[in-house]
Amino acid sequence: MTPPAGTSSSTAAGSSSGAIGGRIGTLLVSFLIGALYGAVATIGHRATLRIGELAIPWGLVAALVGVTALILGIRLVVPGRATAAAAAAGVVVVIALLTLAGPGGSVLVVGDLSGTIWSIAPALIAVLVVAWPELPPRRRADPDGRAAADGPADA
Repeated sequence: MTPPAGTSSSTAAGSSSGAIGGRIGTLLVSFLIGALYGAVATIGHRATLRIGELAIPWGLVAALVGVTALILGIRLVVPGRATAAAAAAGVVVVIALLTLAGPGGSVLVVGDLSGTIWSIAPALIAVLVVAWPELPPRRRADPDGRAAADGPADA
């Protein structure tokens, strides 16, 4: 097939590499957003609200809700699983790195129940969201009572 008038064969080949570059850029940005959220949530997951003797781990709850919202939101907006998987990988990699002891021996993720939940739950959430099957298109009823798929009808 010959390229359209006014374009060269290198321009036609460049458009496919541009699509690949755009896809790689999307995956990289998604990974970086996940990594940023993982770092912020790791620092904030220890926040608690004390009411008498009761300690409510609102930081852990907010961090887990945020991880779920981030990965699920990307999965719903961007077609395919790769972009959501890249964000999930960013979150999990940063949590794993911040779980390690620092040079002075200090840790951000303590080995208690809250730290253990924070170390494991984001990975489980990521697996569930990324592996969840795509939902079939919704169907709506025609005035005749037959089911029809959403979108333009075939004429």
